[in-house]
Amino acid sequence: MESSEIIVGLDIGSTKIACIVGRKNEYGKVEILGLGRADSLGVNRGVVENIQNTVNSIEKAVSEASQASGVEIHVANVGIAGQHIRSLQHRGNIMRNSIDEEISQEDIDSLVGNMYKLALPPGEDIIHVIPQEFIIDGQQGIREPIGMAGNCLEANFHIITGKVAAARNIEKCVSKGGLEISDMILEPLASAEAVLSDQEKEAGVVLVDIGGGTTDMAIFQDEIIRHTAVIPLGGNVITDDIKEGCSIIRTQAEALKKSFGSALASENKEEEIVSIPGLKGREPKEISLKNLAHIIQARMEEIIEHVYYEIRTSGFEKKLIAGIVLTGGGSQLRHVAQLTEFITGMDTRIGYPNEHLAKTPSGEVGSPMHATGVGLVIKGFQKSESFRQQKKRSQVKSYPQKESFFDRIFTKGKEFFEKDSDS
Repeated sequence: MESSEIIVGLDIGSTKIACIVGRKNEYGKVEILGLGRADSLGVNRGVVENIQNTVNSIEKAVSEASQASGVEIHVANVGIAGQHIRSLQHRGNIMRNSIDEEISQEDIDSLVGNMYKLALPPGEDIIHVIPQEFIIDGQQGIREPIGMAGNCLEANFHIITGKVAAARNIEKCVSKGGLEISDMILEPLASAEAVLSDQEKEAGVVLVDIGGGTTDMAIFQDEIIRHTAVIPLGGNVITDDIKEGCSIIRTQAEALKKSFGSALASENKEEEIVSIPGLKGREPKEISLKNLAHIIQARMEEIIEHVYYEIRTSGFEKKLIAGIVLTGGGSQLRHVAQLTEFITGMDTRIGYPNEHLAKTPSGEVGSPMHATGVGLVIKGFQKSESFRQQKKRSQVKSYPQKESFFDRIFTKGKEFFEKDSDS
């Protein structure tokens, strides 16, 4: 194998734990080298509930990914989600010492660093501080402030917080699984990198990642993240509804959902029946696919209504030209895009994790259920590139500052008075 940088993404979900290994090819595109996955037995709605079961699942997924890719895995980017995630908007500012010195990356880092000092409710910590736009001496709408002049540097921030205990438990599980965390990334941000195009982010788009335990969403407009939310409902709730509604065991309900599930009851005919084997010699159970779809549709409507509520409260409902992009395992339900369009009135498509990859991934890796894992790998390369650029800037030789107009006037005046006193 060629010696090139390799990034690992570890998606710790409520139904599965997936480990994805990737590297960049000679053209700078990301190639997926291997995938490992295991059933998630210790996580519920994005939160670790059993440390040892979660550690066992992580070890299995990492081992499979290592064998598939031929890479020894020691460090990973880890996704975080769960109903404890919150987001807020905040504006920060710093006063600079000199207007003659250009605004540098150090100034921006200082401004971002100040945001991590915000007072939060007990037990909460900041996961991400994302600058949305900068303001220099009252001039708004600045995307790239580096190199500009100004005394007061301000920025509007999108700040994402989560429970300290939930993050610490994830760290503990990953550490016990023999890995070191490179970065902890909010899962909808990772999924967005895998399935959204730059044009969609500019036009305005809602990413909806329907996972097993939660439905994560992120709203982008004008290439800026505007809103994030985590809805504590996902595919596992649908499976539980099928189990109760059809009086079958959970494994049968999950298989029924994956093989025959539909989010629109009107698309199924009354005479369509599926037979489920009976328990311990009992008679097989016949289930109407129309009734199955009614059960699924009722819960999917609730999830989509929650999503639509978040869209409306964000204030960007009328600015989302690209509509909604559904991803995650729950997006694989038949007719879920049509149901979403019917409820929200917005264009909807299914997002596959191939937007920024070297080639369309085949098999399981190309499934929407692995959008988060692929996104974690892409995020890792973005961070690595940003670190290299920062290091390059710090090594650039510092040239003397160009003399300002006021300095030249002062020097001329000083020379005049010194000459006058000599005479």
